[in-house]
Amino acid sequence: MLSEILSQNRRTFLSNSGLGLGSIALADLLSREVRAGEGQESSVADAADSGPPGLTHFAAKAKRVIYLFMSGGPSQLDLYDYKPLLKQRHGEQLPDSVRGGQRLTGMSGNQSSIPLVGSPFGFRQYGGGGAWFSDLLPHTASVADELCVIRSLYTEAINHGPGVTMFQTGTQIAGRPSIGAWLSYGLGQDNEDLPAFVVLITRDKGGQPLGAHLWGSGFLPTRHQGVLFRAARDPVLYLGNPAGVDAGSRRLLLDRLRELHEHQHERMPDPEIRSRIDHYEMAYAMQSSVPEATDVAGEPQHVLDSYGPDVTKPGTFAANCLLARRLAERGVRFIQLYHQDWDHHGGLPGALPKLCQETDQPAAALIRDLRARGLLDETLVVWGGEFGRTNYCQGRIQPNFGRDHHPRCFSVWMAGGGVKAGTVYGETCEFGYNVATDGVHIHDLQATMLHLLGIDHERLTYKFQGRRYRLTDVHGRLVTGILS
Repeated sequence: MLSEILSQNRRTFLSNSGLGLGSIALADLLSREVRAGEGQESSVADAADSGPPGLTHFAAKAKRVIYLFMSGGPSQLDLYDYKPLLKQRHGEQLPDSVRGGQRLTGMSGNQSSIPLVGSPFGFRQYGGGGAWFSDLLPHTASVADELCVIRSLYTEAINHGPGVTMFQTGTQIAGRPSIGAWLSYGLGQDNEDLPAFVVLITRDKGGQPLGAHLWGSGFLPTRHQGVLFRAARDPVLYLGNPAGVDAGSRRLLLDRLRELHEHQHERMPDPEIRSRIDHYEMAYAMQSSVPEATDVAGEPQHVLDSYGPDVTKPGTFAANCLLARRLAERGVRFIQLYHQDWDHHGGLPGALPKLCQETDQPAAALIRDLRARGLLDETLVVWGGEFGRTNYCQGRIQPNFGRDHHPRCFSVWMAGGGVKAGTVYGETCEFGYNVATDGVHIHDLQATMLHLLGIDHERLTYKFQGRRYRLTDVHGRLVTGILS
């Protein structure tokens, strides 16, 4: 052996040795990854695979989720949580006894004056449950009997990045799997031609940026990450065939590529090799399924009219709501809509009506459309942002005032999918500053969402780096008061 080595020139020896050592190192790393994955468990199977779809811990009320996320922190005090006391005491200082020494953001924490400010918008009660809705939300108010309004949500996050990340991944630090990825992992796909998890973002909106980690798979296999549909001729990047390549040629190429990947997987059973195969096959299937799902030309005119005048403009919230319904009826498991620009530190009286005009009618139309098609009972619809807004004015009181971030209490609503319709859950204090009864932490909301989908949040886990992780971390309780 030594004589053979000595007979080689130095370049050949180093090349061969490097390749050999590199292969040994790679094989060792891959084997460690496989060993680290041993014993992983989900709601449906052990090991790293998500297993057969549709198997749950108990009977599910919902089959899918449409999450309408209002990024920026909508003001609950101007939309859902009516506080007449704030109008009566408009301009007075926030009492120390109410604040209780709670921290404020750096944007208002140094104010010498913290004046209470009432909502400039009217409120009325709607539905059998008597829920209060702002006059800015006439369409949402008209479906009050379908909604469960939770007024007592709270979080620890006080800034946007950690706040949105907390809602989507269960932690304020980026890197964990998103809720859609957890559901894809735990429940699998209902439609082999479309992803289990699709993301839609309203185009041309400002405000805080949205990062791909919000729909990422974290340490889960990458096939569970969300697929972003764009408002463009090609909704999914790089999905179409290059010029001169027809469907038959693409199929032949994928078949040969699959054989090579499977051969590689036999030698080194890396879960990501299997994910790569799945990605290629899904992309091929989506070449026909995505154009069909996103083509609304066949929708009846009365349906289009119900979503409002923006529904025919790709990328608007109205168009995305209609697309969400089409994806839901085609078996997509988790459909995430983001609508930005709810961060009103100033200019709230002028900006909030515009945001509501963009979102109010489409959200209500989505509820009615799902109900008309028999889909609402098995579809959980969620509306909300990462936190609420303060009961006091940021800066001086002026006609076009603003409100700061407020994580201590805020509102969301849910509909369909096993929630108790026409109800209000939880209350805040008369100042709208603290939770008074039935507080709901973000982990409680996440645990309840998983429960409605037939999943015990404590048992949907994944072993990573020696620890079993879950969406709700080591927290979360079931909010039984909102279950039908």
